[in-house]
Amino acid sequence: MRISKEGFPTLLGVMFFTLALGWLGYQSGNPAMIGVFYLFAILFLFCLYFFRDPKRTLPKESNAIVSPADGKVVEIKTVEESLYLKQEVTRVAIFLSIFDVHVNYVPFGGQVDYVKFKRGTFLPAYKAKASESNQFTLVGMNTPFGKMAFKQSAGLVARRIVCHLRYGQEVPTGYKFGIIKFGSRAEVYLPKGATLLIKEGDRLRAGESVIARVDEK
Repeated sequence: MRISKEGFPTLLGVMFFTLALGWLGYQSGNPAMIGVFYLFAILFLFCLYFFRDPKRTLPKESNAIVSPADGKVVEIKTVEESLYLKQEVTRVAIFLSIFDVHVNYVPFGGQVDYVKFKRGTFLPAYKAKASESNQFTLVGMNTPFGKMAFKQSAGLVARRIVCHLRYGQEVPTGYKFGIIKFGSRAEVYLPKGATLLIKEGDRLRAGESVIARVDEK
């Protein structure tokens, strides 16, 4: 099983404590410490599962906008995006539970034109209010079909957003750019001329599921 690079620090930390507790517990014969060792062993196995990074097959269509994350579509709404696009656009919101793959993919290739991190609250990520209130990173892209944007938002459990994208960077569709640790929300702000192909309640796979297509004309 392939593990995302962002997960290695957490895995190493949990593994260290697990091994230390196991050694101390069995050396001392302390039942309570041995019990805690087993709890940490279960936590380590869960972290291995959480930070999995399965291989994904990108769509072949050059005008396909792919899902940035695994999860369930919880909202499709027309909103005013005021930070980067500064216009009315369609927002697709995806909720990631702690059991979903959390590696994030660039929805559509182009040049990174905007990266903004904002501190905030940690409301449950499936709530609409989480889009504006929660801690997030918003990325704006210049693409061959115009500007578009996508967002990583922290959730009730998630406390760390990782985004490796930098201003001026050229990235292709499906480029792995980061992760949100332990439950979160991802959003895509579709450009004008994009035809939506999904509906609320759909389950998506990051880098594979096509959420919209851009009119190449």
